[in-house]
Amino acid sequence: MPVSTALDALSLPPMQLVSSSWPWRAVLYLTVGALPGGPAIVLLMRYGIEEPLPVLLAAVSTLVAGTIVFGRLERWRLRLVDNVPLPDAHRPLHRRGWRHTLRVRLREQVTWREIGFTGISTIVLCWLDAVVLACMVGYPTVALLSPLHERDRPPLAMLVSVGMGVGLLAAAPYVVTAWAGARAAMARALLGPRESDRLGERLVEVTRSRARLVDAFEGERRRIERDLHDGAQQRLVALNVYLGLARLEVPAGSPAHDPLVKAHELAQRALSELRELIRGVHPPVLTDRGLAAALHDLAGRSPVPVDVDVRLTGRLPPSMEVTAYFVVGEALTNIARHSRAGRAAVTAGLHGDRLILRISDDGVGGADQQAGTGLAGLADRVAAVGGTLSLFSPPGGPTLMQAEFPGVVR
Repeated sequence: MPVSTALDALSLPPMQLVSSSWPWRAVLYLTVGALPGGPAIVLLMRYGIEEPLPVLLAAVSTLVAGTIVFGRLERWRLRLVDNVPLPDAHRPLHRRGWRHTLRVRLREQVTWREIGFTGISTIVLCWLDAVVLACMVGYPTVALLSPLHERDRPPLAMLVSVGMGVGLLAAAPYVVTAWAGARAAMARALLGPRESDRLGERLVEVTRSRARLVDAFEGERRRIERDLHDGAQQRLVALNVYLGLARLEVPAGSPAHDPLVKAHELAQRALSELRELIRGVHPPVLTDRGLAAALHDLAGRSPVPVDVDVRLTGRLPPSMEVTAYFVVGEALTNIARHSRAGRAAVTAGLHGDRLILRISDDGVGGADQQAGTGLAGLADRVAAVGGTLSLFSPPGGPTLMQAEFPGVVR
């Protein structure tokens, strides 16, 4: 059975363990781990008694600032007693700059685990490493060498000292390897990636991917709207003009008059339907004048009177504007079809970094998000840009729909 960690090495036969490299690797691992204790005790003895608060603040600042570097060093040091590489649990950075790095790292659970592990290692574990090395390596070595430099000691005392040294040295491979393996297991548990971290990374990537898809989809909608507006709509307008001129040239009693009138009416209807289609794909008023003007346009075309109160300064992200527009459009359509309302209201405004959109009516209420009125699709559409949709519609009314969109940059 291959041995990959110091803890696995403890299952080897005694002679095989002693003759292997694992005890020596464990000694080196613990020696490196005990090094931070030296500077810490010097600083504590030199400044900590007279000025404890500055020393404490400096220690905490150093701990937080150096924790990621310490984590990387610990992952590298772990290879001494663990042949399985420990991957970095931090997410890759997509932008440079210390502000972005600090913002991303402080939101990661592994960063706080690294801070805790660094603190425990500096305050407790390094001293335990030193104690294990002193008891299992240092003292036995000194005891075995004592006959060479303490010749005036009584023979019995020297014999006891040498015997204790031999006993401790015989147990040292097991004790040192076991403690190093336990330290390494603790480091792997705290610094290694966890399933929750991986799920968080996947969630972040899914959110970014969804945002990219939404932006690409809205860009394609704008392209289709532009092609229809500049192509098919212009040809239908020209066709209507020519048919109108032809109607003026054909007498009323002519056999061609009635078919020409019918063709003109069909062309006008096709032009009207195309304009509605363009407005449904991507309303030109939204592209040209922004969300406030587009909401007023929606309210003006609603069969139910709508009070509009929009308090926005400047433009919002395109995907957010389009989603807000279609939320209001679908809500006003449902109000006209189902609510029997006498009046509706639309309000929109910024609260912090969030766009809050509210649509209310004085109708009969009883709207259900799962009843197939398009509300479930609206909720999915709002969620696609990171927002939330809530509905309050008790039987008898009134009805209030609220959509929140985060991430507005003023």
